[in-house]
Amino acid sequence: MDTVLITGAAGGIGSRMRHLLKGIYPRLILSDRVTPSNLTSDEEFIAADLTDKSAIESLLEDVDGVLHLGGQAMEAEWGVIHGANIVGCYNLFEAARINGIRRVVFASSNHAIGYYPRHARISVDHKVRPDSRYGVSKAFGEAVGSYYADNFGLGVMVIRIGNVDDYPVDERRLSIWISPRDLVQLVRIGLEHPDLHYEIVWGTSDSARSWWDNEPARRLGYRPLDRAEDHRDRALANEAKRTPSPIGDYYQGGEICAEEFTGRLPGTAVEDSVDPQEDGNHDQRK
Repeated sequence: MDTVLITGAAGGIGSRMRHLLKGIYPRLILSDRVTPSNLTSDEEFIAADLTDKSAIESLLEDVDGVLHLGGQAMEAEWGVIHGANIVGCYNLFEAARINGIRRVVFASSNHAIGYYPRHARISVDHKVRPDSRYGVSKAFGEAVGSYYADNFGLGVMVIRIGNVDDYPVDERRLSIWISPRDLVQLVRIGLEHPDLHYEIVWGTSDSARSWWDNEPARRLGYRPLDRAEDHRDRALANEAKRTPSPIGDYYQGGEICAEEFTGRLPGTAVEDSVDPQEDGNHDQRK
């Protein structure tokens, strides 16, 4: 793997990955609609909009593998999601096919399955249950990746990212957190594993509280270096300061589930009228 492209390189996760992957591959190309902050003279950057099909086709010329982090990174109205995460995702995979790309690592999200309750332990074989328009777009990206793997032989790894940060900041994130260096390990597996067709893995570090069975990642050689429980005291101290959310605290997706919720919590008398404005804090989306 000589040349790797990172889309969404100006974003929060992209900024971390661009620094941690630097030097691992002979050529690392960064791309986004806007120039990343603190771009150095030895970094190669090409501005491109994912909705511009011809620009994306040109961007992927002479590339061996892609880490696709680009697109809308949180909930938004459908027009924004549709352009960046639906049209843009299709353009990326189609450009990969046209250019004969060997591997694509697609950054999906826990919000593709966010409407599973927190007491449920699930695997990648469970059906998607997106908790937002953003989550719907990630489920779409997973399906597009599967199609391009089966129909065109593209090697695709989907990483359903929990929360990327230096440490988990609250109780929910103790279950879904992944350290930057553990995410790099998964990305490298996706780009370099010799026998990869299409795989979905969970983007989490080691967590005794995890809601997700990450056997597919372990089978591919993933061995997380960091443990969420090492940060338990700080996370629970922060959790004690949060305003409880009946909806956000029930579902794995957290507060994003409460924003437009007009349904019924299973097994409770909580009716459709819970006001999301009363639910307090709003999580970061990843």
